[in-house]
Amino acid sequence: MYVKTDQPRTRFTIVQKLMASYAAMLFFATAALVYSMFGLYSLNRTAKEIARSDLFAINTASKLRELMLAQERFAGKYVILKSDEFLELYGKRQGEFLTLLGELGTRDNNGSFRAIVQAYTRYRSEVERVISTYGKDELPAKNEADAVVTAIDEFSSSRRKLLADKLAEADQRETDTVRFSLILSFSGIILALTVALFTVHTISTALRKLKKGMHRIAEGDFDYDPKIPTGDEIGALSEDFIRMGKKLRELEQISLDASPLTRLPGNIAIERVLNKRLQSNEPFAVCYGDLDNFKAYNDRYGYIKASEVIKLTAELIHETVKELTRGNSFVGHVGGDDFVMVVGSDLAAPVCEEVIARFDTFIRTQYSAEDLEKGAIEGVDRYGISRTFPIMSISIAVVVCQGGEFRSAVDIAKTAADIKDFLKKSPGSTYLVNRRQGAR
Repeated sequence: MYVKTDQPRTRFTIVQKLMASYAAMLFFATAALVYSMFGLYSLNRTAKEIARSDLFAINTASKLRELMLAQERFAGKYVILKSDEFLELYGKRQGEFLTLLGELGTRDNNGSFRAIVQAYTRYRSEVERVISTYGKDELPAKNEADAVVTAIDEFSSSRRKLLADKLAEADQRETDTVRFSLILSFSGIILALTVALFTVHTISTALRKLKKGMHRIAEGDFDYDPKIPTGDEIGALSEDFIRMGKKLRELEQISLDASPLTRLPGNIAIERVLNKRLQSNEPFAVCYGDLDNFKAYNDRYGYIKASEVIKLTAELIHETVKELTRGNSFVGHVGGDDFVMVVGSDLAAPVCEEVIARFDTFIRTQYSAEDLEKGAIEGVDRYGISRTFPIMSISIAVVVCQGGEFRSAVDIAKTAADIKDFLKKSPGSTYLVNRRQGAR
């Protein structure tokens, strides 16, 4: 027979309740903290993976594309001009291409990469065949070269898509981290609401900065600083971003072909500008400036003084073109005492006249009073014969490009060379616009 008895009920004391509440608060706070730290660690690992793999692959693909185009240009120039200089340049670019390709293969040997290798193998074989048979095609192995460029572009596109997916995943992970951290925090730390809000705010702010930093660096803003205090995982990640940006900036600077003396763009930039102008089908003028009697000046006054003349001449030309064209122009340094000015076809004559006027005034300040009085200096020409050389002058060959007359930068350079040969026969500073001459 069941007999009901009144048992005393177990009750929690206030201390126990407080202990339980504080234990719950500590549990949820600890859980929120652990979850947040794992999320941050995952983001940190993703960012480092992007820096080591994705950005390296994208940057390398861009360089491979440039080197491929350079090989195609030099191979074409060699086939046309049969100059060993272009064959040597082709070989150098090929070596650089293979080195980068090898580095890329050690990190990303997938199907897209193997497609680049296969396409480039076919291109090398075809170019070697054309060179060995003395072919005359202006664009040797054009189809094979296009196939290599296409393979590189597909590889780059796939890596960019992968990078975008990783960034999207990181964004989602950030959102989840913030949301669940808030849920866990507010569930157990009611008594410490102020501290919880401050912690969440700090973490959220840091994550937003990291998100912004990822996008800015992926877009090419290598100087971006997320401005996150150091001392924790987020600070370490911020330092990684800054170091990565500096390294990428250094690589970008290395890739530039600017003249170390004049700081003007070099041959690659010049060719790129000319080809872009030709593709636009808008009329423009290319002015090739060459200093006359520069070797005699160099022999008499020394290479340091001669280098200073080159530098000051570059500044003179740059400032003159900038003033007369209001920035819609381009000035490059081919090398030595040769310069290129690309301006509107209607501005060629006034630009040349102003450059000549300023140069003739400037160059007299670079000679001694004795040489200026004589109007010439004694020297030895390139054949070792003693001669009297007049005060240095500048000759400018102007090629007006319009109506599809020229197909490439090489064609323009050939025409300019012919004009410069004619100008060298005329004393003093002068210029010639195609077959129409204007002289001081």
